[in-house]
Amino acid sequence: MSEPLQPLLARIAEALERLAPPRDERPALDSADAFAWHAENNRLEPVPQVNRVHIMLLQGIERQRETLLDNTRRFAHGLPANNALLWGARGAGKSSLVKAVHAAVNAELAKAGKPAVVLVEIHREDIPSLPRLLGLLRASQRRIILFCDDLSFDGEDAAYKSLKAVLEGGIEGRPGNVVFYATSNRRHLMPRDMIDNERSTAINPSEAVEEKVSLSDRFGLWLGFHNCDQDTFFAMIDGYVRHYGLKISEADWKKQAVEWSVTRGSRSGRVAWQFIQDLAGRLGQRLD
Repeated sequence: MSEPLQPLLARIAEALERLAPPRDERPALDSADAFAWHAENNRLEPVPQVNRVHIMLLQGIERQRETLLDNTRRFAHGLPANNALLWGARGAGKSSLVKAVHAAVNAELAKAGKPAVVLVEIHREDIPSLPRLLGLLRASQRRIILFCDDLSFDGEDAAYKSLKAVLEGGIEGRPGNVVFYATSNRRHLMPRDMIDNERSTAINPSEAVEEKVSLSDRFGLWLGFHNCDQDTFFAMIDGYVRHYGLKISEADWKKQAVEWSVTRGSRSGRVAWQFIQDLAGRLGQRLD
C-alpha cells in the first residue's frame, strides 16, 4: 500500500465510525438490582444506590403496604401477580412505597438464598420505547419490576395506546418475568377535562371515553392514597424522630410540625420528610 493512501483510509475509517450506530452499552441485568432506562441509546444504566426509606417508616399506608408487598412476594416466587397502579394525593408515599417494597422483598429473598428482583425505572416520556425495552427484559432470567413514576397522559398524547398493548392487549403481551408498577395523581391516568372533551365531541361518546379510561383497567391492582390527618402526620414524624435518634422532645417537634404543615398548606408523607430534614439540619444531626 502506498504511503499517501494510509492517512486517507484512516480519515475514512474515522468518518464511518462516527456515522455508525452507537455501541450497545447496556450492562447485563445481573450486574445490579436497579437500573434506569435511557431510551435515546437503548441503555440500561445501573443504579448502585436507590434513593429510598425503610418500609416501616412509611406510616398511614399500612393497607397499601401489605397489599403491594404480598403481590410483589408472589411475583418474586414465580406465582401469578398483577400490574399495580398506585394513585392519589401528591406526596402520599406512592413512589416511596414501590422502592421500599422492592428492598423489603429482596431482603427476604437474600435470607432464603434466592436471586433478587430487579427494579427498572422508565420515565413517562419514554413510554413509546416500551416495546424495545421489553424485548431486552424478556430475554433475562431475572424477575423484573418495571416502574414508571408520575404516569399520566394529556391532550393528543397517543402513547397510552402503546402502554395498553404492552400491558395486556398486544400479540406478545407482558413478558412473564416482568410486572409493571406505576404511580399517578389520577385514577384514570388522564385529566377530567380530557375525558369530558371526548364525551362531548365524539360521534359515539361512550366508546370514546371507554378508549381513554380503559388503560387503568389494565392494572389488576389499584391502590388509592389520600391526604392524611394530623394524628397520622404525627405518627410519620415520630417514626423518623425515633429511627434517626433526633434529640428533641415530643412537645417541641409537635409544635414545630404543626407550624411546618400550616406553612406548606398540607400534611403528607413528603411534607413530614421535608420537616425531618429541616429539623435534623437545625439540630446539627445527620440522617444516616
